[in-house]
Amino acid sequence: MPKTAPFESHHRHYDDWFVRHAAAYYSELLAVRAQLPWHGLGLSIGVGTGRFAAPLGVQVGIDPVHAVLSYAAQRGISAVQAVAEALPFADGLFDRALCVTTICFVDDVAAMLSEAWRVLKPGGVLVIGFIDRTSALGRHYLAHQTESMFYRDATFFSAEEVDLLLNDAGFTEPVWVQTLSKTLEETCEIESLSSGYGRGAFVVVRVRRP
Repeated sequence: MPKTAPFESHHRHYDDWFVRHAAAYYSELLAVRAQLPWHGLGLSIGVGTGRFAAPLGVQVGIDPVHAVLSYAAQRGISAVQAVAEALPFADGLFDRALCVTTICFVDDVAAMLSEAWRVLKPGGVLVIGFIDRTSALGRHYLAHQTESMFYRDATFFSAEEVDLLLNDAGFTEPVWVQTLSKTLEETCEIESLSSGYGRGAFVVVRVRRP
C-alpha cells in the first residue's frame, strides 16, 4: 500500500516545509531544472503539492494522496489521484516525466519505472530527484527514521542502486547532478549544483527512453 497516511493528515505541514527550508528547496529546484527539458507534455509522478512541477512547467501530475492534489491544482497542474505503479495514461503520451522525492515512498520501484517507460514517447526523458542514502543527510534520515512524521516508512536508495534500477528498466544516457553539501540547518543560502554524485545529499539523474 502507498505510504500516504502522514501526507493525508499533515499536508499543510508538508507544504510548509518548502517555506521553512527555502534555501534547500530552491537548491533542489535548480538542480531539477537543470536536468528537465522545458518543451513538450510533462508528467509529475508523485506530484505532491506541486512545488516542483508548477515552477518547471509540468502540466500533469499524479499522486495517491488525495489531500495534496488540491494544492497542485491551485498551482495550475492537472492533478489526478493514482499510484506510480499504475499510471492512468495511454502509451507514449508524454515527452518528459518528473519524479522528485517519490522513489522512497513507492511500493514497487521497478513497476514505477516500467510505467514511466510506457507513458513516455521514444526519446522521452525521465528525471528523478532523491536523497542519496549514503550522504550525510541520508544517513541522518536513516538514523532518525522512526522519529520522522513523513520518512518513518520510507525506503532510501543510494545513487548506485538507482542507477542499476534505471539500467534494468532499459533507460539510457544517465546524467547526474548533485547539491546540498550541508545539513538543512546549515543551508542558509541557495547552493550551486555540481556534476556527478557522492558529495551532495540531493541527487538528480536524467535518463532517456530509447
